[in-house]
Amino acid sequence: MNSDKKELILAFETSCDETSVAVVENGEQILSNVIATQINSHKRFGGVVPEVASRHHIEQITLCLQDALSEAAVTYSDLDAVAVTYGPGLVGALLVGVAAAKAVAFAHDLPLIPVNHMAGHIYAARFVAPLEFPALALLVSGGHTELVYLPEPNRYEIVGETRDDAAGEAFDKVGRVLGLTYPAGKEIDELAHKGRDSFDFPRAMLQEDNYDFSFSGLKSAFINTVHHAQQVGQKLEKCDLAASFQQSVVDVLVTKTVRALHAFPVKQLILAGGVAANQGLRRALENELTHFNEVQLIKAPLFLCGDNAAMIGAAGYVAWKNDVSAGLDLNAEPSLEFPWVKGAVK
Repeated sequence: MNSDKKELILAFETSCDETSVAVVENGEQILSNVIATQINSHKRFGGVVPEVASRHHIEQITLCLQDALSEAAVTYSDLDAVAVTYGPGLVGALLVGVAAAKAVAFAHDLPLIPVNHMAGHIYAARFVAPLEFPALALLVSGGHTELVYLPEPNRYEIVGETRDDAAGEAFDKVGRVLGLTYPAGKEIDELAHKGRDSFDFPRAMLQEDNYDFSFSGLKSAFINTVHHAQQVGQKLEKCDLAASFQQSVVDVLVTKTVRALHAFPVKQLILAGGVAANQGLRRALENELTHFNEVQLIKAPLFLCGDNAAMIGAAGYVAWKNDVSAGLDLNAEPSLEFPWVKGAVK
């Protein structure tokens, strides 16, 4: 394989409610990244409805594919491989992307590269700077919250993860209680910066000697506080509620991440996932990283924090270079996860 050649990956992402197709060059340059969002379709339900998501993917996938190739100004003959998210995610949604990727790979005799959705989130940071190993990633999204150790390229090991709700899931549930529009993360972040941390919400598992998270207790405490106030006719300041909730989440995420940095000496800390766009979290990690002179903080670009195919193309490129491929029997794996770091107690 000619190392000077422009190597192009066509990537598909359909794990949840974004239909996305991208063309990525050499794993580091986005030639196109077409995203068809379904947010407006799911707003009235206050969350993603799997059947609705799957139908939208079916309607949009070929249109996104055509637009991605056109925008990148390439044809199928220019491509070197096809990458696709095969898990984790909603099974019906994943199957649409997997079927489309297999069809293109088969029709044009291209390697098919299976990509873990969470690896994609990590490699969104590749568009900011080259990744250096070993590295640690804090992945915070609507469906997942986990710390991942990367000893080398294309190797991912879970250090700790949420025991219940993901941070993004808690943001959306709290947003519904506050009467905010789904998804609520951005609006809570904006309200939080106008309020004060005046409520004593719990910081679950903060003192436990592990790297795991828990947000269900925080969510319950928040809901109980609001409901009690409503019952007694007390008016609570929405900005203070948002600030107190967000600070609790940030404190736990940052404390556990710092603890992991002490246990796993790394060159980089990568912040990625939908909740990685949260300004409170970004600033808190920036402040903590001033105490780690040898660790570079890389934050996924705001426009790539949500689900998108460009990140799948970046992760798929690294997997392809490490001889990872799949046959046409590739199936969706909705509960796919990374292996745990050696010696971890689950």
